Amino acid sequence: MFNRLPGGPVTLVILMILPVITAGGQDNMNSDDSAAALLSRGDEMFGTRRYGESREIYMKAAEAAEKSGANSDLTEALAQVARTYLIEGQQESGREWLERAAGVAGPEEPQGWSRFLGVRGRFEWKDDRLEKARETFAEMYDYCSAHELHERAVDAAHMAAIVETPEMQVTWARKGIAEAEAGNMTGWLGPLWNNLGATFEDMEKYPEALEAYLSAREYHWRYGDEMNKLIADWAVGHAYRLTGQFEKAAEWIRPVLAWSRRIKADEFTGWSYKELAEIELAGKNHKEAHESMKMAAEYLGKADMPDWDAEGYREILDRIKKLEEKIRD
Repeated sequence: MFNRLPGGPVTLVILMILPVITAGGQDNMNSDDSAAALLSRGDEMFGTRRYGESREIYMKAAEAAEKSGANSDLTEALAQVARTYLIEGQQESGREWLERAAGVAGPEEPQGWSRFLGVRGRFEWKDDRLEKARETFAEMYDYCSAHELHERAVDAAHMAAIVETPEMQVTWARKGIAEAEAGNMTGWLGPLWNNLGATFEDMEKYPEALEAYLSAREYHWRYGDEMNKLIADWAVGHAYRLTGQFEKAAEWIRPVLAWSRRIKADEFTGWSYKELAEIELAGKNHKEAHESMKMAAEYLGKADMPDWDAEGYREILDRIKKLEEKIRD
């Protein structure tokens, strides 16, 4: 998914990852060699990003589904084989499997059809056929919502937001939240609210971003792990700074800094120092800003930022130099 706070930590993608669409075939209670059981195992493997291994299981699921005549499971298995190839950058290999899925997929089978639409839309997205992708994900959302497939409707809304304009991203983010609420998918309301906050931040609608991050924090603190909670608190402090509430921002960021140092979370130690530097700069405290920015560079360097965001890291180093010049003057 594609997602992080603008100008912020890549680690925020942890907050925004949505669950793999899981199998829902009718054979789940059958033997371990049934198509549905194999689909479930493939989904578990896919969820751990072991795409090659999951592909082998999906292929076995397709074979089992063909033998048993479980057409919906067959559609899902073929579509997922295609998706594993797509993720690994082998679009042409994947397209062959997607075409096979298209040959058996039908809207009378909700599980198979919804899975097929999700994979077809992803191929259209990667092919840069954005208008077609928008149509497919909108169709998938309406279909899944009507059939009360809430998890898949959330996935459709999420993907629709990726291929849409910023204004429509807000609409789709809210639809995803509504589906998660309808399906009692409490563990995903934090990530979905976080996505909405990031969208508002992209649009420079900072008060709206703050409200979304506060909602995200509520759910992360209910259902998330320690890093989810830490990042959620950082995002709230970050948003307070963007709205010009610098004292309030510092009240949030300083505890996050102490917390991240205590658990040796170098990346968020760095981001917290950077936030404090920005707050000091707003007060024209250049010496203090310089010290905090240097600490930000040190910890982000430990977190390998030069590898995953070389340009962003260079910008921080450039700002340190400019602050040094400012202090000398």
